[in-house]
Amino acid sequence: MISKELAGRIGLDEGVRIMAAEDLPEVLEIERRAYAFPWTEGIFKDCLRVGYPAWVYGENGRIQGYGILSVAADEGHILNLCVAPEYQRRGVGKRLLRALLLTAERLDVNTLFLEVRVSNHAAIALYRKFGFNEIGVRRQYYPARKGREDAMVLARHLPPKRKNPGR
Repeated sequence: MISKELAGRIGLDEGVRIMAAEDLPEVLEIERRAYAFPWTEGIFKDCLRVGYPAWVYGENGRIQGYGILSVAADEGHILNLCVAPEYQRRGVGKRLLRALLLTAERLDVNTLFLEVRVSNHAAIALYRKFGFNEIGVRRQYYPARKGREDAMVLARHLPPKRKNPGR
């Protein structure tokens, strides 16, 4: 779980903040517009209930995108990173991905994983710019209009935390 105190120390971009339950109507509206097979409200509520680090990015009181991370032991998994269609290719995804990476580093994650549709070339390019590499394919992972679509599995190793030798 990410506390407000830790969130304040991560060094996030302006406009990035912790996702709250009150954000869910707007988040769900973005999810439904961005994906043919969106997450349900219950999935988002479960993520918040168990304390997964979840961020939203917005300007002028309007959420433009969000990201959710799960962490177990020293591994992290980006579960969802979504930008409203009208705000794509404007740096929103970069801000959210940076927030997820900084959070993972603060939580001592060694390796961060994610899946992405093989057809989502823009997302793949973004992840590669941030140092993610392909480590495999999950066959028929995502539902698609006609059958199923493969997912590319990407991973990035994070630098180990520097220990303070003076302690």
